[in-house]
Amino acid sequence: MQHILNQYQTVTEACVKTWFKVGVTEDFPENSGACIKYKTKQIAVYNFARISKWYACQNVCPHKMEMVLSLGMIGDKNGIPKVACPMHKKNFSLEDGSQLGGDDLKIATYPVKIKDGNVYIGFID
Repeated sequence: MQHILNQYQTVTEACVKTWFKVGVTEDFPENSGACIKYKTKQIAVYNFARISKWYACQNVCPHKMEMVLSLGMIGDKNGIPKVACPMHKKNFSLEDGSQLGGDDLKIATYPVKIKDGNVYIGFID
């Protein structure tokens, strides 16, 4: 199962080589998530309308290896935007991917940009 996690690596905006168009803003529910596919990766995309920000991360929860994070509830924990895994409620930062409950688990995050009503996710491959 580790090979699944190994394909997900955090990408910073400065490292982006490909901006992949994943849809238009209206394709994504406000204050919720949706899943897109890029090559072999499932990516969760969140339109966090309450704070006027967009986030993207791997869709696989590293706790039980289920492709469910796009279905998780978003909110904040001590001011940090986060997603809660719908299976076991582990909370992950949407900013840096860290697990907010103290475990060593981490998720990969990806930059999002909105241009002319289109949603793009940044990748390095």
